[in-house]
Amino acid sequence: MSEFRELVKTLSKSREYVRDFYIYGFKSREDFIRRSARTYDNERRRIESWLTPYIKSGYRGNVKNVYLSLNTNMLSTNPLFKVFEAKSFTDNDIRLHFYLIDVLQDNTEMTADELSDSIFDRFGEDIEPQLVRKKANEYTAEGIFTAKKQGKKLLYTLSQDITLSPGAAEALDNCLCFYQLDAPVGFVGYSLMKSRGTDNHLFLIKHGYFAHTLDDEILLSILGAMREHRSVSLKYQSSKPLKNHPSALRQVQSLSCLPLRIFVSTRTGRRFLCVYKIEDRRFFNIRIDHIKKVTLMSENTDYNYYLQKLTDNLPHCFGMSFGGSHVLDEIKLTLSIREPYEQYILTRLETEGRGGKITRIGDNTYTYEIQVFDGNEMMPWIKTFIGRIISFETNNEFLRTKFYRDISQMAKMYDIDGDVSPPR
Repeated sequence: MSEFRELVKTLSKSREYVRDFYIYGFKSREDFIRRSARTYDNERRRIESWLTPYIKSGYRGNVKNVYLSLNTNMLSTNPLFKVFEAKSFTDNDIRLHFYLIDVLQDNTEMTADELSDSIFDRFGEDIEPQLVRKKANEYTAEGIFTAKKQGKKLLYTLSQDITLSPGAAEALDNCLCFYQLDAPVGFVGYSLMKSRGTDNHLFLIKHGYFAHTLDDEILLSILGAMREHRSVSLKYQSSKPLKNHPSALRQVQSLSCLPLRIFVSTRTGRRFLCVYKIEDRRFFNIRIDHIKKVTLMSENTDYNYYLQKLTDNLPHCFGMSFGGSHVLDEIKLTLSIREPYEQYILTRLETEGRGGKITRIGDNTYTYEIQVFDGNEMMPWIKTFIGRIISFETNNEFLRTKFYRDISQMAKMYDIDGDVSPPR
């Protein structure tokens, strides 16, 4: 039987449990049906060791429920960064780290073979040059080492610290304090802030979406693919439940696609990846918190072409859907707006209407017209104008029927008399 370890090799399993405790919360041991009870106990203990001040519990009957409680507007940093600090390492990893730093301390330049020999001479450790080279290349990619070619040799040396003036250092610290709270992949700013011994005493965020940092590892891989114009293979959790399984279990699907842009909801902070499915010749949005794994594939030489196609299509997106057909939904609302008392309604149409055309057609009467890929996304927003809607017109018969059916049902609920059937 394997013993419990606080550190983890990969974040995928822990990410799901932290999300369950934080976002969904109030779950008992019996509610975690994806894995064994022992796995639940180990993950709960890890989360408690990382996030002790934020662990709360309560009882529902005789069943204990554990959850995470964070008041984001009172926190100077994101506590969920602790999850990223829990990566495991071997004894050899940590010893080799200090050996390499010590050997190169005098700004010397060495090859991997020379580093291996020097470690043996100083510490009596016989570490293969191949392993030393792998670690040195890893540190070069992270900026800890600098590598340069000299003939056929590759020489490694410690990167030099950057000396900042007092004013620049203070400005950098302030920048890091803000960045680690607000930006995607804020863990980078948090790590730099900690390495400089800086604490955030300046910034608090009223509406902080801390939970989304759990997906930053996935986001970083996606951004790398976008920068290099590469296709990706995604494993993501579908919204469809597995057959003959509890509804909490969802299908995990695979998709080969071209990542083009990241969209972020200003209301929920939820992040979406917009991709182009080359085989289906259509754009598609996937919630980043549903993506389980990203595998980088080959470079796509037509990347800029597809990016421009996306830019051309975006004006017809009301939300995140690109619709299921090539026919745009045409929607026209005729509204009663009392002048000049209800100017705020016109302001709403302008700020929330995604570029729709607003026309004054008479005293206290306006029309709002727009063409979108998926008019069904607009329905909740359109219904906020009920009481002012004179008519609703569309070329989509499904939307037309749905709108008047919903109004009719609402009228019955409130015992309102009158004809609310669609005009012929």
